[in-house]
Amino acid sequence: MNPLHALEEQPLGKVRELKIEDFLRKIVIFKDLSVKSLRLIANRIQTLTVKKGDQVICEDEVAKGVFFIHAGAVKLTKRDESGNELIVCLKQTGDVFAEACLFSKTSLMYPATATMLQDGQLFFLDKMELEKGLHEYPELAVQMIEYMSDSLREMTSTLRDVTLLDVYAKTVKTLERLGNKFNTSATRWNIEIPLTIQEFATVVGTTRESVSRVFSKLKKEGIIEMKSRKIIILDMCRLCALMNTSY
Repeated sequence: MNPLHALEEQPLGKVRELKIEDFLRKIVIFKDLSVKSLRLIANRIQTLTVKKGDQVICEDEVAKGVFFIHAGAVKLTKRDESGNELIVCLKQTGDVFAEACLFSKTSLMYPATATMLQDGQLFFLDKMELEKGLHEYPELAVQMIEYMSDSLREMTSTLRDVTLLDVYAKTVKTLERLGNKFNTSATRWNIEIPLTIQEFATVVGTTRESVSRVFSKLKKEGIIEMKSRKIIILDMCRLCALMNTSY
């Protein structure tokens, strides 16, 4: 039987539900949920197709819900008093963003601006719907707590590196961290990080000129290259070997 005909014979609502459930299993926070809990989320979710450069949410905009990345990458940014953009963190497939608006008693606003770094697909879940789900299904609440704990641990490590390491060390450590985050094929070569040098410098917390000097050295050593507004790690093993400091 033609697979397309098989789909057409099923009710459209059923096909859509099964498709979203299958997608949700790939999202970290949903991967261990029961079928019942997953079906509840699938029925409440909205799917958004987005393009590179699209602004998904804006800092100080009233928070309406939480986003889950099925495909693509997102940068979360804030602006300083001079209007300069500072990258707070980067999110990749399987990550969650805007979760800080959940159960908040102090602010009704999104804490950062989210912009797409790549074409992709997002799942949107209304804030009230997700809070209701967290109350109804304890396993969902546990998954959310685990995810937020891991995110906090990652942010703490990043702040430690930015504060304590010199420019060379924190540049290499940040490349290693982002390389692991954006390595979707589990290989150790040609890992693409969708950032310009200027954007990378804001992640590291230093100037573009300082990062450029480190990048020039790494390019000469054949470890990275720059191409089409992307940083490409040519050899992850050699990059990791540059930093053997344990914390």
